[in-house]
Amino acid sequence: MRIIDAHMHYFEVDGFKMLAREAGHENTAACWQQICEDNDIVFSVAMGNSYVPNPRFGGVTPRVIDLAAPFNCEHFNQPDNMGYCLGVESDMMTVKNAEKTAQEFEYYLTHDKHCVGIKFYMGYNNVYLNDPRHQPLFELAKQYQVPVAMHSGETANHHGKRKSAHPLTVDDAATEHPDVKFVICHIGNPWIPDAIVTAAKDENVYLDLSGLLVGKITDEFLQEQAGYFEYLWMWMKYLDNWEKFLYGSDWPLVNIPDNIKVLGSLVPEKYQDLFFYQNALHVYSRIKDCLPVDVK
Repeated sequence: MRIIDAHMHYFEVDGFKMLAREAGHENTAACWQQICEDNDIVFSVAMGNSYVPNPRFGGVTPRVIDLAAPFNCEHFNQPDNMGYCLGVESDMMTVKNAEKTAQEFEYYLTHDKHCVGIKFYMGYNNVYLNDPRHQPLFELAKQYQVPVAMHSGETANHHGKRKSAHPLTVDDAATEHPDVKFVICHIGNPWIPDAIVTAAKDENVYLDLSGLLVGKITDEFLQEQAGYFEYLWMWMKYLDNWEKFLYGSDWPLVNIPDNIKVLGSLVPEKYQDLFFYQNALHVYSRIKDCLPVDVK
């Protein structure tokens, strides 16, 4: 079975090292490549976390990826079987610098085929997704046919406004920008019903299931959380549109074999290829330009 991991991280930071060890691996480029080989992951989409220090156009620079090496846009030096979403530092943006910030992002979209989306870290910033400062980035997403991914649900720190990460906030942006695809990351957990009804209403809204399982998964954990997974499956079945769900891990926080097994158990067998592969190709359509011929 071919797999595209539509939500992971490729970032050198101490906190990820500790979480990776708890999940049974190391947060290294070599470890990730071995995991891909062992689990038939043919491509992955990394969310940009690493800061770019020097702006080219006077705007706010995007976050990128850097686990393999310090990022080089002119000569892509991360794995060939990986794309990335440009991370948005919304708190640093203003309406005044929004156009120049869009120029910063456009540079990557025009120079690097591995740049496959734009990631907004709602809940970590004190800004809502449909804020006016974000509009030029939505226009870029439309122009270059890349999706907008939004962190949704619980956060790992207390810095931002939690309600800005509520999945219902995606509806405003998705309604005003019907030609842009939006991904509610983490299926809005714990606001799963709200994420589901947003995806049901808006044809251009999708859901990834990343970050629901942290660390190694034991039989005891699955027994204790049986009610949660029944609840999750109930709402997935309520939507009953398996073209809306994308497989994502949130690596290095998760154990990949455990993650694939548990999330795969929530999806009927006849829709497994959609969930693990085809839906990511549809949403992150620039992946097609990065895949080797024998995978396509």
